[in-house]
Amino acid sequence: MEDSTAVTDGTAARAGGGTGRVFVDKQSPQAYRALVKTSGAVGVEAAEAGLDRILIELVNLRVSQINGCAYCLKVHTEAALRGGETTLRLGVLAAWRDTEVFTTRERAALALAEATTAPADTRAREEAYAAAAGVFTEAEISAVIWVAITINAFNRVSVMSGHPVRNP
Repeated sequence: MEDSTAVTDGTAARAGGGTGRVFVDKQSPQAYRALVKTSGAVGVEAAEAGLDRILIELVNLRVSQINGCAYCLKVHTEAALRGGETTLRLGVLAAWRDTEVFTTRERAALALAEATTAPADTRAREEAYAAAAGVFTEAEISAVIWVAITINAFNRVSVMSGHPVRNP
């Protein structure tokens, strides 16, 4: 799931660059460790359900796009590329509905991830769940939802902390 070393450059809980933001992962390390542990458990559930790594990374990336989390986009783009994802599919992910490059299962997972990220849209949530039920087992549906829930939490940690993304 998420990189457990989110921000390790420095020991202060405050962000650099004069932003005045608190790195909440450093300020509250016990809570952050619990989130990392949850992420690990979700990874086990996803693997046991049979979800492949690329599908998981697509979910992580789509949710991170919606939430505007630059740090998580960096981490999960790198992970997707390491896993064999193509630049074409990464490039069109934000417009996945308008392409033919994603499988039926990937499309169902992306819709379910979006519905998990914005659950107040009842119609979208019901449509996404129905599509997922047509191609996934209950264990797979649960795993996709948990992946989306977990990356949503990491997105909020990084966005609210102002975790930087720098050139290597």
